[in-house]
Amino acid sequence: MSRIVITGAPGAGKTTLLLALQARGYTIVGDTARAVIQDRRRRGLSPRPEPYAFAEQVLQLDVENFVHHATSPGPVFFERGVLDALCALDQITPLNEGDLNMWLSNYRYFPKVFVLPPWKAIYEDDAERDHTFEHAESVNRLAQGWYRRCGYRIVEVPMVSVDERCTFVLQALAT
Repeated sequence: MSRIVITGAPGAGKTTLLLALQARGYTIVGDTARAVIQDRRRRGLSPRPEPYAFAEQVLQLDVENFVHHATSPGPVFFERGVLDALCALDQITPLNEGDLNMWLSNYRYFPKVFVLPPWKAIYEDDAERDHTFEHAESVNRLAQGWYRRCGYRIVEVPMVSVDERCTFVLQALAT
């Protein structure tokens, strides 16, 4: 079973790509940060608690999703995942190498991580994405550096149609 991460900039088309992969019959796991924000709004709370609490809540859900798909047949595509949540925590309170290595050994994803770079032409704010395009560029740099630090190979997904992005990802998995 392969757990495959699709990560990168906010507003770069990750959700759209995942939905297209799902339409092709693949299992997907959506963005947990977005789910947390939506849940908080439904309950009348501010969209995000303080950053550390937010990252911990996202991490908990990402771990649950990782474990839930342990026996899923075939590939499972994750919009971000455990390592993205750990990156957020590390930005607030740096993880020591021993703790990071424990996380990396317990939550292994496919060695290629697909990164969708910032794409100004499709970037839009919405109810959960309330940051600037410049923030998206910063998140992209941070995500790429983090995954490299964690030993993953970065595969940048080109800025092409959704169908072409699907084909690109599936072909890159086969090589």
